[in-house]
Amino acid sequence: MKNSPGLIATIVVAILLAAPATGFAAQNYPARPVRIVVPVPAGGGVDNIARIVSRHLHAKWGQPFVVDNRPGAGGSLGAGIVARATPDGYTLMVSSSSYVTNAAIRKVPYDPIRDFQPITKLTTNPYILVMTPSFPASSVSDLIARAKAKPGTITYASSGMGGVLHLGAELLTALTNTRMTHVPYKGVADGYPAVMSGEVNWMLGSPISAQPLIKAGRLKGIAVTGAKRLKALPDLPAIGETVPGYEVSAWFGLFAPARVPAGIIRQLQQAAAEAVTEPALTRRLEAGGTETVGNPTGEFTQQVKAEYDKWRGLVKKAGLKLQ
Repeated sequence: MKNSPGLIATIVVAILLAAPATGFAAQNYPARPVRIVVPVPAGGGVDNIARIVSRHLHAKWGQPFVVDNRPGAGGSLGAGIVARATPDGYTLMVSSSSYVTNAAIRKVPYDPIRDFQPITKLTTNPYILVMTPSFPASSVSDLIARAKAKPGTITYASSGMGGVLHLGAELLTALTNTRMTHVPYKGVADGYPAVMSGEVNWMLGSPISAQPLIKAGRLKGIAVTGAKRLKALPDLPAIGETVPGYEVSAWFGLFAPARVPAGIIRQLQQAAAEAVTEPALTRRLEAGGTETVGNPTGEFTQQVKAEYDKWRGLVKKAGLKLQ
């Protein structure tokens, strides 16, 4: 059946009208206030970074970028709101990497790959493997050897089942074919005293909170979990130097719902990268063990997918699925 001239003309007109509309939306963005959903309570690290970015975007474009804290369900409540939002660039999200780990280990109201467009990674923050000062191990190799000699007897703390500290420890046991016993606590603040006292042998802690305890001799710093050594702690090796393929970092990223126009995504990536790579902010964050990033959208998108695949694979192998 041949297409009629009238039908063809209608299609052509629709295409011509649609393309300029998309371009117009990007050229005039933002034309009204923008909401940045933060799926955790106010006051934490991800909230602070969101507010730094929002202030920069407001100053750059003159429109308010309003931080809207929507905690609940381990961050899934806020992420679900953004996943269902109109994809016009006026609802964004600043989230930690928990939005990926949550989806890997429990049922959540969103798909971390299909429902979002990653814009840029804002910061990255590896952890430090810390031990009880009296524990007779001084390296990752020592820990692995002791775990293999006495399976299940070495214990590690975490901030709760299914969190990145738990998964990071499970990744170490999976890659080294060891078995260590998980002891979950209500939070990092409860885990540190347990390690300091010897109630458990080790845990992963954030640099900003672990460094003072290491300097005071209350914890023993062994290694960092990132792909490379931290600028703030150059003497601590990366776990990956001993265990090839091991890398765990907490990161904060800027996201939009899927299908936001590419022109708007480009503008947001460039502006958010400017915000977090400002030299004074970079120096201040690096002193606490956090590195600023601001990477391209395509690169961040690939990283999110690779991390989701990594955690899903670990969850399946270890049988860690939570409801």
